[in-house]
This record gives sequence, structure tokens and C-alpha cells, in this order.
Amino acid sequence: MSKFKPALPKGTRDFGPEVLAGRNYIIDTIKDVYELFGFAPIETPTMELLSTLMGKYGDEGDQLLFKIINSGDYLSKADENALQRKSSTGLLKSISNKGLRYDLTVPFARYVVMNRNDIAFPFKRYQIQPVWRADKPQKGRYREFVQCDADIIGSNSLLNEVELLSIMTEVFDRLKLSKDLIEIKINNRKVLEGISEAIGASDQFRDITVAIDKLDKIGMEKVLEELKSKNLSEEACTKLQKFLSFSGDFAVTLDYLEKELSPVSQTGAKGVEELRETFALLENKDRFTLDLTLARGLNYYTGAIFEVVPKTIKMGSISGGGRYDDLTDIFGMPDVSGVGFSFGLDRIYDTMQELNLFSAINLSAASILFIGKNEEAQLFNLDKVRQLRKKGLPAEIYPEAAISGGKLKKQMKYANRRNFSNVVVTGVNEMEQRIIKVKTMETGQENSYSISELIIHLQQQS
Repeated sequence: MSKFKPALPKGTRDFGPEVLAGRNYIIDTIKDVYELFGFAPIETPTMELLSTLMGKYGDEGDQLLFKIINSGDYLSKADENALQRKSSTGLLKSISNKGLRYDLTVPFARYVVMNRNDIAFPFKRYQIQPVWRADKPQKGRYREFVQCDADIIGSNSLLNEVELLSIMTEVFDRLKLSKDLIEIKINNRKVLEGISEAIGASDQFRDITVAIDKLDKIGMEKVLEELKSKNLSEEACTKLQKFLSFSGDFAVTLDYLEKELSPVSQTGAKGVEELRETFALLENKDRFTLDLTLARGLNYYTGAIFEVVPKTIKMGSISGGGRYDDLTDIFGMPDVSGVGFSFGLDRIYDTMQELNLFSAINLSAASILFIGKNEEAQLFNLDKVRQLRKKGLPAEIYPEAAISGGKLKKQMKYANRRNFSNVVVTGVNEMEQRIIKVKTMETGQENSYSISELIIHLQQQS
């Protein structure tokens, strides 16, 4: 019988203990900040009805949804005409009504509508769960990845945008991703809509934002080629390029936009006003860049948009979000505005790993290992390990005593492979003297403690 060779689906990964230690460190940091700002956690199902998901992410987004085939004999209810025509799109409608969630924002909007009577508005929630996209896997782009979302829904105040941007800076500061390493970009979809009006292409606003969203991937020339293929005129493309090529600090760019948009677009002028008010409320203004090329291609954004990208390494955005005013209306709950953003756990981890930021962080869950020269020493160690754990101090015991003659080579090899900070080797002398001899693995130094002294020592280290 042939042996099965194990493999993973493309775009998915296993995570070992060392990687998970780093990922959990990032998640714990994000959770701490979310709760510091008053956000409460929720979770939603892995799968949603396709009627919930479809049409919220644009045509390209719909293509990237993972669809789930109906249970049971799904072909018995399949569209015969679609089968005969070999139309996968037509067939799908009759054999699938569920899909894996594409993001956490649309399921959150659905959650709000279904639980509106139990929610106090404005509602501040955070959600940390995996999402799935049938994208082409590449560096920093996976088919299964974790998003760490925070949203405020039920309030139009621009103070909410300021709060979310403050969360961004607090988290990145704690993760040592300073302003020298990352750039936080801000724009407003109303400004982009105003630019579309100013270049005489208001009816092609969606095409323009979808194309601009690819600018950092394909460049200006390809973006303009795509827009020309969608019948945007040469004159409009020239005017658009002028807007997107403008550079200046936040205040200078705002003045430029006000001059160019206010005479021709009320919507654009409103976007400039919102950006100006938001910028005035920001605490660390030098952390933020007004970037007119930022578009966030998802259809549901209606106001402020933001995105974070690394400066020194090649990586896609590691955080992004914005204001959405119409999302709950799709589910029958109009006039509810929301704003939110997401940290991309996987890309943040990849960024920190590439920048070697984990080297300065102690990610070891258990810092001390007890090993024994015989079974009697093992029982002595077990008692000490239990006392440490009762004090909240991580500790482990090697499950097998040394072989006859007291050889410890196997146990020490295990300690080295696990990178324990401290190792306790217990023999006859230690048991007789009721002491714990601790070897610091980094320096090789040995010190003896009573159990109470060891507890104090480890508490000082943690």
C-alpha cells in the first residue's frame, strides 16, 4: 500500500510553539490596548450565508470568497441547465448557500442588526479571529490569516477616528514598531469622490478607487492603463495623475485639496473638512501622513480611511480600516454609522520577525526546568514545581528520572533544545540539605536557594 505524503493547502501554515509564542505576544498586546480603550470582545461563526457576504467587497472580492457546498446530496438540487452548460457560476447558486468569512466587518454589521435590542450604542467591540480569502499566496499574503478588529458603531463623531488612530500608535509603540519603521497613512473616501468629480468622472468613482488601490503593487502607469481600458478619458487620467502625484505635509495637502475641490465638489469639501477636524484632534501629529493615493478598495468605506505599511521592508499593509455609513442598511438597519480597523496579525508577525524585534522579548512560557538523578529526586522536584506554580510561576519537570548511575545527558539536551533560562539538577546532596541548586543556562553560574528564596528570585526575574 502506498504511503500518503502529508501536505498543506496552499496559503495555509502550521505554527510551532516558538512561532505561537510570538503571535500570542502580539495578540495579548493588542487585547490589552483594546480593553484599555473600553472595547469588549465578541465572536462570530466561521461561516456566513453567502447572502450576507456577497456584494459587500466588490466583484474582485466576491471572486475571492471560499464557498461551502451544501450538505447531503447537493447535486439532487443542482441547476440542470447550469450543469449542461458547464457554468460553474450558475451551478454554484444551486449547490452552495454558505461561505467562509472574508473579513470580520461584514459579519459584525450582521451581528449588530441581529442583536440591536441588546446593544448599547455607541457599541465598541473587538474581535480576533481567522478569515479566509482565495487569493494567490505570496509573501505576506495567505489564504487563512487572523484579523484583530476594533469598531465603534452608532456614532458619527470624528472623535472615534481619533480614538482608533490612538489605539494604532499605542499598539505599535508597545511592539517597538516606531515611526522610523512604519508609516500610518490617512485619507478620506469623500476626498476621492471629490477628485472623481473634479476630473469629470464621478460616474466612474468605483473603478477609480479599485484601480488606485493597486497603485503600490502595479505602479501609476498600469493604474492609468486599467482606467483607460474602462473608458476613462485621457484628459481625466492626466488630471487624476496630478492629484495622486501631489506631495506635501498634512497641512499643506489639506490646503491644496481645499483649493482644488471646494469650488467643484461639496462631497470633496466635506471630506477635507473631516480630515482637518481629525488632524486637529490627533495627539502625535508627526506619526500620520495624508496620502491621496490611499483608496482602500472595499466598497463599504464612505469616509475616513487609514492604512499602516512598513517603511524598511517589503510587505503589504499591516493594518487598515475606515468609516462606513451604509453597511447595516444592507441588513435592514439604516442610519447607523460605524468606523473600524484591523491589525493583520500574520503580517505584523512577519514584519517583526524580519526586523528581529522578537530577540529583545522574553517569549518563554516556562523559564525553569527541574531534572533529577533518580526517582527519589524526581519526587523532591515535583513538590517544588507545585509550590512554584501555586505562586503563578511557570515551571516544568522532566518526566523521566536519569538512568542508573545518574547520567543527565538526555535531560540537559532537552533543556538546551527548549531554551530554558534556568535548570535545577537535584541529587542526593540537594535533598539532604533541602536546597535547590539553580544553573543559569546563559552564563553557567550556579546558585543555591531555599524554596522561598527561589520564589522571590523568579518573581524578580519575571
